[in-house]
Amino acid sequence: MPRGPSILVLDEDPAIRLLLRRALNVAGYRVQDADPAGGAPGSIAKDEFDLLILDIDAAASGGIEAIRNVRERSPIPIVALSARRDEGATVDALDSGADDYVRKPFNSEDLLARIRNALRRRAVEQGKPVPFVSGDLEIDLSHRRVRSRGREVHLPATPYDVLRVLAENAGKVMTHEELLRAVWGEQCLGRVQYLRLAIRTLRSQLETDPAHPRLIVTETRVGYRLLVHEGTGRSLEGVSDERSPGS
Repeated sequence: MPRGPSILVLDEDPAIRLLLRRALNVAGYRVQDADPAGGAPGSIAKDEFDLLILDIDAAASGGIEAIRNVRERSPIPIVALSARRDEGATVDALDSGADDYVRKPFNSEDLLARIRNALRRRAVEQGKPVPFVSGDLEIDLSHRRVRSRGREVHLPATPYDVLRVLAENAGKVMTHEELLRAVWGEQCLGRVQYLRLAIRTLRSQLETDPAHPRLIVTETRVGYRLLVHEGTGRSLEGVSDERSPGS
């Protein structure tokens, strides 16, 4: 049984609740789900859950007002779900107190990355240490320390910053432009060679076989993804990356 953070899912669609329950359980979360028609459990205010996923489209959920009501009672991270395509829905949800907003239909890896980020931010606010762990890789984002396969790794500042951005968005594809903007700034958006050199350095330090990376993988002509691998020492079956380490 999962022993990780507890998540409450409020969505009127039983199929989505089932999908989320399975995906979150596999990722190590404890999950309770319900139809918002039954009302949000009072236990939200009692800190019995670590994060709330709320469908704001259902009339029974109360929509944006439901976010405000929960936020008045609890600092619990809230990820809002909606099928609305207009930017106004995103702005309304975030302004009302949601920590993030995900459009339906959603990619489960993207949603999991947003959940991790929301939980990480909340832990930082509470003054809790929040190491990022993926297989044999551990990153202490608070103290800029990295361990791989049981040893401490001393990375140059720029490759570490690339790793930090990847870890903060773990499981999600980060485009070349997003990484360049986050680490080097707007003035270097065309300097993909800077990014390739940093990735090459990271792979040389963190990958068992840098020529065949299983942690920081290339998304051809798009960018890079830091895989989230549960369980120290287990292999990443089924992941391939035929590009060279500097790709």
